[in-house]
Amino acid sequence: TRTVRYKLTMQSPGKSLKEALLCAQSEERLTVGVYESAKIMTEDPDSVSFCVLAMDEEFECDIALQIHFTLIQSFCFDNDISIVRVSDMQRLVEIVGDKAEQFEDAHCVLITNPADGSWEDPALEKLHLFCEESRRLNDWVPEISLPER
Repeated sequence: TRTVRYKLTMQSPGKSLKEALLCAQSEERLTVGVYESAKIMTEDPDSVSFCVLAMDEEFECDIALQIHFTLIQSFCFDNDISIVRVSDMQRLVEIVGDKAEQFEDAHCVLITNPADGSWEDPALEKLHLFCEESRRLNDWVPEISLPER
C-alpha cells in the first residue's frame, strides 16, 4: 500500500502543476526562458509566485545552465518563491507552448501574480503546500512528473 500511496501523491502535484501552468498561460502570467525569468526576478521579484526548472538528458552536462539553475534556486529561496523541477522539458513545452521552436529555452518557467492581486488558483495553492511539505522533509527543490496528455 505504501507504493500505491506514494504514486498517488506524486501524480497529484503533476496534475496541479499542469493546471497552474495552463491557467497562468491563459491569463498571460507565464514567463518562459532562463534569461527572461532572470529579468523579471531582478526587476520585480515580488511579482513571482512560482518557478519551474526543467532539465532533460541533452542538457545535463551544460555547466552554464547548471550555474543558472543554482542562482535561480538561491534567488527563489531568498525571496520565498516556491520552486520545483521537472525532468521532461519536451512535455513542459507541450503544455506551455503552441510551437516548440518558440520555446527553445524552456528550462525555466515562472508564474507571476496578476497585476490586480485579486485571484485564487487552487492548483497553485496545492503546489505551494506541496513545496512547503517537501521543504519540511529537506527536499528543497522537489521533482514533479508532468501527466501525459
